[in-house]
Amino acid sequence: MLASLLPALRFALLVWVLGGAASAAFADNLADAQRLLKQGQQAAALDKIEEHLASNPADARGRFSKGLILVEMGRPADAMTVFSKLIEDYPELPEPYNNLAVLYAQQKQYDKARTALEMAIRIQPTYATAYENLGDIHARLAGQAYEKALQIDPAKKAAQRKLARVREVGSGGLGDAGASAARLSAAPDSPAAGVADRASAAAGTADEKEVAKMIEGWARAWSRKDAKAYFAHYAADFRPPRGMTRKAWEEGRLRPMRKPGRLLVEVEDIRVAFADGKATVRFRQTFTSPALTSTVAKTLVLVRSGSRWLIQEERVG
Repeated sequence: MLASLLPALRFALLVWVLGGAASAAFADNLADAQRLLKQGQQAAALDKIEEHLASNPADARGRFSKGLILVEMGRPADAMTVFSKLIEDYPELPEPYNNLAVLYAQQKQYDKARTALEMAIRIQPTYATAYENLGDIHARLAGQAYEKALQIDPAKKAAQRKLARVREVGSGGLGDAGASAARLSAAPDSPAAGVADRASAAAGTADEKEVAKMIEGWARAWSRKDAKAYFAHYAADFRPPRGMTRKAWEEGRLRPMRKPGRLLVEVEDIRVAFADGKATVRFRQTFTSPALTSTVAKTLVLVRSGSRWLIQEERVG
């Protein structure tokens, strides 16, 4: 089954490297790894990626590529470890969740696959591949339920018809063998990093100017790794995304701040709307570190606290 996933998984590898700001050395290593894979030298391809990671252990693209190579080598358990650790270190990336879901589905762990896909969609609501995968998972779970109903009462005609329809819809879907399953691997389809017109703080009302200035200060504190100033932009009742605890969320934000190397957070196309005493701010965020470059659409909900605006809610997408 895993062999049928390889064409699309390889495509995901190319998208990640060509879409990011990979170093020339890493691009060379990846090109060598691709060449070795085409020649059937999977172990040598893995060695090439490991060579890069030895000097760049936090590089998200290299680690992602390693996971894909491990899948091609028929080592799904090792690949799952790689993608799980990527999720831990870079919780804002949707692609590792989707890859993990593909591997869970191959093991018929459909509940875990569903949870992983739902996380990918929460992070990136426009992730079409994850939606399609999730539809297949729901079909699988429905089929299991109908099968159970028929085990209890084989005479249930309605359940027989529903099971037949689910099997017809799910044929070639996630968890099936065959070439059609290849489309369900985790080829990243996150928004491309583009250049948007920066919102001018000179435009709009005084409140809009104040909010835009606050967002820019928040990004600067993050960029200079000033954790105290960064967290001071969040309200006491801030609700971390994905049901995380405040402590776990803060630790996730502190992790890249503690790592060596330059960190840069840029905000563009800031748009502010006011309602019910709150400000909803939408903008494009570009996060750059030695290990990762990503651009996402972000929404912050701000509340007034004395003379300041503070972040109460934060969403990607």
